[in-house]
Amino acid sequence: MLRALVPFLSAASLVLAAPLAAAQEDPRIARGAAAVAPFQQQLMAALQEGLAQGPEAAIDACRVRAPELARAASSGGVRVGRTSHKLRNPANAPAPWMKPLLAGYLASPADRRPHAVDLPDGRVGYVQPILVQAPCLVCHGESIAEPLRAKLAALYPHDRATGFREGDFRGVFWAELARDD
Repeated sequence: MLRALVPFLSAASLVLAAPLAAAQEDPRIARGAAAVAPFQQQLMAALQEGLAQGPEAAIDACRVRAPELARAASSGGVRVGRTSHKLRNPANAPAPWMKPLLAGYLASPADRRPHAVDLPDGRVGYVQPILVQAPCLVCHGESIAEPLRAKLAALYPHDRATGFREGDFRGVFWAELARDD
């Protein structure tokens, strides 16, 4: 199982590095990336731990640990989370400001850069793409084994987060934070 995690860990390091390059162009991106990083890193660790125990434990990492980690990383006027155009959990539905950014990533698959936008309430919104890695396909791929499929159907009767291939755009990590004027 550890050998299977190596590509996941390598890809994770690339995903974590992408915001650094964009941050040189826009300080809002640097602030957004810094806000998202602890949540992203802790979620990846929880998923790796879950995958090491088996796919059903990985489901629990996404279902239980991810919301806990997002709440823990949301403090001091900063909120973080994740969302997608193909939701598994309706509680992760995108805020209105995120929808055009999700659509932009879908329309331009080569655009893998993080983006920051000024929000009407005077805050900043930040999104960073999540790309499907090989281990993700166990639960999000085109072919999901039983009884995993049955567990997902029981937990998420309106699940749309399947049918992905490695490298596909899965969704975004997001942050909302105070504008730094």
